[in-house]
Amino acid sequence: MDEIREAELTQEEMREILKIRRDKLSALVEAGKDPYKETRYERTDLSDAIVKDYDAYEGKTVRLAGRLMSKRIMGKASFSDIQDRGGRIQIYVKRDDVGPEAFDAYKKLDIGDIIGVEGYVFKTKTGQISVHVASYVLLTKSLLPLPEKFHGLRDQDTRYRQREVDLIVNPEVADVFRKRSQILKLIRAYLDGKGFLEVDTPILVPLEIGASARPFKTHHNTLDIDMYLRIETELYLKRLIVGGMEKVYEVGRIFRNEGMDPRHNPEFTSVELYQAYTDYHGMMDLVEELYKLLAKEVTGSEKITYQGVEIDLGHWERLTMAESVKKYAGVDYYAWQSDEEARAAAKEKHVEVPADATRGTVLAEFFDAFVEEKLIQPTFIYEYPVENSPLAKRKPDEPAFTERFEYFINATEYGNAFTELNDPIDQRRRFEEQVAKKRKEDPESKAQVDQDFVAALEYGMPPTGGLGFGVDRLIMLLTDSPSIRDVLLFPTMRPIGKDRETLAAEFAKTTDEINTEEKVEKPEEVIDFSNVVIEPLFQDTVDFETFSKSDFRAVKVLECEAVPKSKKLLKFVLDDGSGENRVILSGIHAYYEPEELIGKTCIAITNLPPRKMMGIDSCGMLLSAVHKENDEEKLHLLMVDPHIPAGAKLY
Repeated sequence: MDEIREAELTQEEMREILKIRRDKLSALVEAGKDPYKETRYERTDLSDAIVKDYDAYEGKTVRLAGRLMSKRIMGKASFSDIQDRGGRIQIYVKRDDVGPEAFDAYKKLDIGDIIGVEGYVFKTKTGQISVHVASYVLLTKSLLPLPEKFHGLRDQDTRYRQREVDLIVNPEVADVFRKRSQILKLIRAYLDGKGFLEVDTPILVPLEIGASARPFKTHHNTLDIDMYLRIETELYLKRLIVGGMEKVYEVGRIFRNEGMDPRHNPEFTSVELYQAYTDYHGMMDLVEELYKLLAKEVTGSEKITYQGVEIDLGHWERLTMAESVKKYAGVDYYAWQSDEEARAAAKEKHVEVPADATRGTVLAEFFDAFVEEKLIQPTFIYEYPVENSPLAKRKPDEPAFTERFEYFINATEYGNAFTELNDPIDQRRRFEEQVAKKRKEDPESKAQVDQDFVAALEYGMPPTGGLGFGVDRLIMLLTDSPSIRDVLLFPTMRPIGKDRETLAAEFAKTTDEINTEEKVEKPEEVIDFSNVVIEPLFQDTVDFETFSKSDFRAVKVLECEAVPKSKKLLKFVLDDGSGENRVILSGIHAYYEPEELIGKTCIAITNLPPRKMMGIDSCGMLLSAVHKENDEEKLHLLMVDPHIPAGAKLY
């Protein structure tokens, strides 16, 4: 079965393919031709070099090695394609040239087998650059068929889970990862050229700090202590500044036990750098220079296109947070004479703020509600209020603000920088407040003050500028990739449950198991409800006239993503059958990741008045079923048969 049709094969067909391939393997081994015995193959060239410079290769004998991607038998000859890291090239195998026995063996090769070929370069009558094979060798037998051979692997979930298969059938995907490597090299070269020293700091750390990010926890058996995967590289790097290294950076893996969406993965790569005797303005200059360089080197221009939007990385705007709110929301922070006036302004503009919100808190909420979504072109937003920058150094002449900036591109935050706090007494107090707040929010938290870092500051840290930015988002931008999973070779994925058996599990069974396996009907799953507690039923009646006004509809999930700066909210873009997309926010991020809900059919109330949440109008309510089990709240979003069309009304 050389040709695998586009439609998904049935389980029985797949099992038959597996059996045939394993039978071929057994026959080869019995004939003394074990396809795994070869330890090396000396190849002389790559496919792309031949295609690019045919004149230099015409008539020349070459040795290539790669994966067989197609095979077209035509009597006593065959045209095939092999793929190596350079691309694909056609090979021509003729019975008279390789011999009858070898040609018969060649006809039994499967798509996906890895072979080495030797022959001379020529062009066919149609002008196709090819290699006329004089001899070949089977280097590796492929036991699993490649998916959708002619159209590539399309299912996103499978592509992320089986990146190796994705790279085989969608070779253009490798271009993203080549650019990733290029970008990392350019970043290092730029910083090295500026006199920075690259260092490595611990990934396993002995304490949970008070920062809001939730860490992954593990245990060190020899020391018999709990340890944590780092959530940042900041504190160790600043200790090196204390030690006199003055300019340091780390390209490091960071781990945060939090949600996932197209911009977030639990493990990601960041660059953090610290420079003595400069401040946040120095960091702004560095960011602007670095991004211009990267754009030119990677894309050839300072103007790039990201998801259909033209971005000019050659021009950066710089606004204080107060200036940005005045520009985009029409509200002047400096006109507020008190916290009460600030809260009144928020109420007038329908911005939700806490009852005890200060002027700085209100300013930050206005920024989230009105400004961030407008920052399409590269923009530095600096001088954040001290209320939402507890660890940043205050601005000397305006202590209500801090010397901090974030920079935004296409309405997304890309990095964060400070003039670093170097007062050890102030730092200890802020750490203590941060730890107390975290323990109050999470009584099980083991957060502690990093006493080693505070002690380091007591030796004296010079005025220092610090910057941190996510490498993965930057790579997304420069490769026009919509999701962080597109720029990670092996992104974090939820394990597939038993109810969604993968073909790989079937393929992994041996030939004997397949031959002897009897079909056993799976028993129906028994669900234990003995530990379930449900809320008491409502005793009050609801009049029918009021209830009948609720419009329950089936909705299709077109898009789903985490709401920035919210740990609970997911933003759904829904098809409700009206022809216009509907946005609903739902606080179910603790139970679902955004990607797993895309394409689902759910039930929503569609005629509720809009409610602003995190500055976003939520137009309706998705229905969920909630209960408690062993004192733990469980939630299940109501999802229905996908055959139900969007907009179908429930009666």
